[in-house]
Amino acid sequence: MQPTIQTTLLFMLSGPRSDLTTPPLLVGCPQSLDLESTLQELPLFECQVESYHPGREVARRFQENPLLCGVILTEQGGFAGMISRRRFLEHLSRPYGLELFLQRPLTSLYRFAQAEILIFPKEILIVEAARQSLHRPAELLYEPLVIKMTPCDYRLLDAHQLLVAQSQIHQLATKLLKDLYQQLEAANQELQRLATSDGLTEVANRRKFDQYLEQEWRRLRREGEPLSLILCDVDFFKRYNDTYGHIAGDECLRRVAGAISTAVRRPADLVARYGGEEFAAILPNTDAHGGLCVAEAIRSAVRALQLPHPKSTAAGTVTLSLGVSCTIPDCDTSPGELIAAADRALYQAKQGGRDCLRYADAMAPSSSSLLQPTAEWQVWDSAPTS
Repeated sequence: MQPTIQTTLLFMLSGPRSDLTTPPLLVGCPQSLDLESTLQELPLFECQVESYHPGREVARRFQENPLLCGVILTEQGGFAGMISRRRFLEHLSRPYGLELFLQRPLTSLYRFAQAEILIFPKEILIVEAARQSLHRPAELLYEPLVIKMTPCDYRLLDAHQLLVAQSQIHQLATKLLKDLYQQLEAANQELQRLATSDGLTEVANRRKFDQYLEQEWRRLRREGEPLSLILCDVDFFKRYNDTYGHIAGDECLRRVAGAISTAVRRPADLVARYGGEEFAAILPNTDAHGGLCVAEAIRSAVRALQLPHPKSTAAGTVTLSLGVSCTIPDCDTSPGELIAAADRALYQAKQGGRDCLRYADAMAPSSSSLLQPTAEWQVWDSAPTS
């Protein structure tokens, strides 16, 4: 024997009243939601009841569909209101609720059970509908939302279903933002590299050289540690270009830059293209002796390339002239003085026959700053070495 609607309601209202405090089971959200997804892409309930029907008609609908979150009331096909499952069962559970509302038209119940209704067009974005829904008073947060499909067609959306969809979109947006941030970070690093690298030789450019020299000058001034600088120039590079052409000249500069980089090994050291065929090496925490050692390693590395240069009077291959200087930065000196001293030493190396290195003390007067050759530091003349 089939149970009556009243018996079913009495069973629903006895024991734990989960229907009064928690939402029904949720229908799964689509998996393809994105920031532009709209409400019409979500599972919507279609349940319209004419308001002249008795309350038992709504009870029957809820009994048949445990997931149904409410019903839409209509009058002659037009929208008249909405009663949520929660409010319907809440009023029927009150004293004499069954006698008052189950047999009478829904209009009598609606006068007591009606609440503020959120009506959205089907085209509204899920994220916007969720934002407006969350601004409702706390007692209305569980109320379903009415979705207007057409002027005469209304559907219901469970509020929890909306929040689940919004959560999925939020997770997607978070992932997209993370991916975009990583891409932006990589792009910024690449732009930084391009902004501070020489496009031809791929070592640091003059801008990076100036920045790094100033940065290390300030640091070593605080620490009282030495700073060495090497300036080097490709010997008779104009003759090389005139002999082999500019394309070969560019390749020569790339090879020279690579050789210098292999000779300057510490991570804190910086190799830069100073301008044209000139290169520079900044050597933090390096005294004069260390600077001369690195300069000789650079000179030998370039010679080892064995790049033919028959028009050079220094050697039959591409060679470098190098100027080295060292100082302990203080408040009375500037990076410009260190550069000037290394440049004077480079000039003396060129005057001394090229393919050699000279040293100039940045703290000494320019007239007496040149380090003369000693047994410890050989100065190579223009004759090629065997």
